[in-house]
Amino acid sequence: MIKTTVALVATVGAICASGWVFAQVAGSVTLGVTVAEQKLIAQGWSAKKQILGSLVYNDANEPIGQIKDMIVAPDRSVSYAIVGVGGFLGIGEHDVLIPVGAFRLEGQKLKLAGATKQALERLPNFEYAH
Repeated sequence: MIKTTVALVATVGAICASGWVFAQVAGSVTLGVTVAEQKLIAQGWSAKKQILGSLVYNDANEPIGQIKDMIVAPDRSVSYAIVGVGGFLGIGEHDVLIPVGAFRLEGQKLKLAGATKQALERLPNFEYAH
C-alpha cells in the first residue's frame, strides 16, 4: 500500500513537473492548460482589470461611453461589448451592443472609429434575456 501511494505521488509529481497543470476531471475530460499556455494567456487582456469599466473614446478623443459588460457567444467567442451611453452618473444611461471587432486600442484607450455619443444614444437599448 505504501509503495503504491509513493508511486502514485511520484507519477503525479513527474507529470506536474513536465509542464501540465491539472484541474478536476469531469467525466473523461481533463480540464487545464499547460504552463506554457498559461504564460501565453496571461499576456492577453483581463476583462475585469483592463476592459470592464473602461471609457470608450471617439476619433476626436472624446469619451462617448463606458464598457459595462462583454458577451461570450455560444461558440465561446467574445462577440459584443455592452457600452453604457448617455445619462449622468448612471441616471438616464442605456446600454447598447457594439461588436468587439469595431474597437481598436490606441495606447491605453479603447477607440470606436466614426462614433459619436449622439449616434450611440440613438442605438436600441440592450436588455438581458431573463
